[in-house]
Amino acid sequence: MNLPDINIRYDGWVVLLSFLIASLASYVALDLAKRVRTHDRVIAVGWWPAGSVTMGTGIWAMHFIGMLALKLPFAVGYDYAITALSWFAGVAVSAIALHVAGYRRLTPLSLCTGALVMGAGICAMHYTGMHALKLAPGIRWDVGWVTVSVVIAVVASAVALMIFFALRRLSGARARHAQIAAALVMGAAIAGMHYSGMAAAGFPADAVCLSAGELRGDRLGLMVAVAALMLMGLTLVTSVLDARLQGRAAQLASSLRAANDELEQVAFRDALTGLANRSLFDDRVTHAVERCRGDGSSLAVLFVNLDGFKPINDSFGHDVGDAVLREVARRLSAQARAIDTVARVGGDEFVLLLEGGPDVTVTAQVAQRIIDALLLPFELGQRGLRLSCSIGIALFPTDGPRDQLMPHADSAMQAAKRGGGGGYAFFEPHMNAGVREQVELQRDLHTALEQGGQLELHYQPKVRNNGRVITGAEALVRWRHPTRGLLAPGLFIPVAERFGLITALGSWVIDEACRQTAEWLELGLRIRVAINLSVHQLRQDDLVDRIAQAIRRHALDPKLLTFEITESVAMEDADSASRVFERLGQLGVQLSIDDFGTGYSSLAYLRRLQAGELKIDRSFVHDLESSADARAIVQAVVQLAHALGLSVVAEGVETEGQRAVLQHLRCDELQGFLFARPMTAQTMAEWAADIDRPSALSFSPSAFLEA
Repeated sequence: MNLPDINIRYDGWVVLLSFLIASLASYVALDLAKRVRTHDRVIAVGWWPAGSVTMGTGIWAMHFIGMLALKLPFAVGYDYAITALSWFAGVAVSAIALHVAGYRRLTPLSLCTGALVMGAGICAMHYTGMHALKLAPGIRWDVGWVTVSVVIAVVASAVALMIFFALRRLSGARARHAQIAAALVMGAAIAGMHYSGMAAAGFPADAVCLSAGELRGDRLGLMVAVAALMLMGLTLVTSVLDARLQGRAAQLASSLRAANDELEQVAFRDALTGLANRSLFDDRVTHAVERCRGDGSSLAVLFVNLDGFKPINDSFGHDVGDAVLREVARRLSAQARAIDTVARVGGDEFVLLLEGGPDVTVTAQVAQRIIDALLLPFELGQRGLRLSCSIGIALFPTDGPRDQLMPHADSAMQAAKRGGGGGYAFFEPHMNAGVREQVELQRDLHTALEQGGQLELHYQPKVRNNGRVITGAEALVRWRHPTRGLLAPGLFIPVAERFGLITALGSWVIDEACRQTAEWLELGLRIRVAINLSVHQLRQDDLVDRIAQAIRRHALDPKLLTFEITESVAMEDADSASRVFERLGQLGVQLSIDDFGTGYSSLAYLRRLQAGELKIDRSFVHDLESSADARAIVQAVVQLAHALGLSVVAEGVETEGQRAVLQHLRCDELQGFLFARPMTAQTMAEWAADIDRPSALSFSPSAFLEA
């Protein structure tokens, strides 16, 4: 005869402990779900098994702590193998939960499937754990409570999955608070399932525990509780550290993106106006042309040049001129659409790229709007200035291939300017005179810079005013074209500037001059070499760094280099030139103002530029023998320079009379055809060593040995 079941009682504090462990396991599970969803596949694969073990151990531990809360009148123990099997079931169901939590989105099908499988796993873990307690007679099960426990397990699993996905939409403090609340709800659901399952179990009054000699219940429960808390705590700490590291990584990535944006701003944006520069504009045109070829559409390039900007810049100063350019940039941008590109490609030169298939009528309307916008007064403080502009227009594909669009638009702009300015002109074939040759030269120059072997430097000596001691040489670039022969810089320097090759050309000149100077040093010839810098090079932020790298690369004494900047270039942006001069001076190189007397001639800026030398323009030297005015100007320049502690070089000396006047005026150094024409490096070395020197004058090479 079966005796009635034991009246089951629970230890309230242990029940509370089981609920807290279930909640802690749920919190860790929610945190691990975020780790498993990481974009890094390696990290996600690593977290999935670790998270499964941790989460499963937490749920399993809750079950056995709940069993520990059960007060039975006989000694309790658990079968080793079945206990281990129940732990495996807990880990397996946790693995399923984390796998589903890693989905991009939770569909009804994945929710139902995941909830059923997880519910079945939880029930398997619970009831397997119950069977680890071997009783004789065995446990009697209430089908109704078993059904309730199964429903609770499935519903709790579905709720857990929905919570996993709901928390993805939250961040910051809200996410943390919601995660704590969700963990308490899930802990209550897990505990509810466990204790409803326990309610389904009936323990006969005459039952004997056959497994009492194996894992004792009190020891197992305590061991499981401590191990689970340690494991979950360690995992939680690791997860938090991982989250912080990922947050730090995200912050560093954000900083890197910001640095890249800043670098792009420097590399592809005009520093004064913030518009695109020539490099970015060329890239946009290239991609736009490819799109046009793909869909058969058209585009337009508008070349805008300001009329009368230079007098404003010279009369009111560079600050006012810069303010005008910034306002012009703003007005041009206002006339462009989001798909268009506005760029500044020169001092007062701007270009617009119109995409979207503009025809002649639409392009003309845009050009006229630009003209009208720039005719409005420029209110700059107390000044009211007015400007006009000339616009040249080239269309693709009607006006030629991609590499001819800018030259054709430039030619059309020049035609509009010759017509009086203040208007626009579309490109026409008769405007093409000379453009084709420049395009061909540009293509050949690009090849020459890439392949090397065609460009070379010639050197024109400088001598003391007595005409007998060599003081140095000026480096002058030449291009030995494969079909056109030796080309002077006047033929290809404008092409390099117009087509954006001046940076590469200038870098080659600097590096080659340093290399040759170092080679002469090895031959025992200490020759000071002067290198010309263009306005485009002065605008390059890395100019001084590239010069420093060339000096270091060739192990050169910087005192052997002189950099010449024309006066007009230096005064065009005196503040910028002053900063460049200061940094160059820190390198130890010499600085010279070339063509002095032909530009702005601001004595205040001249003092700020920290140059060590003035170079008198050849136009004054040419008239020395016949013009009293020319002699007076040269004399004033020499006296001014000496008063400021500067040396003076006169270029273009071609006659004995000019040399005599300059010597009388105490000009320090002379340069010109009277002494020598520009020559190759080899000839220069032979000339310096007094071998076949092409001059009747008796020069002394002693200057080459000076420090």
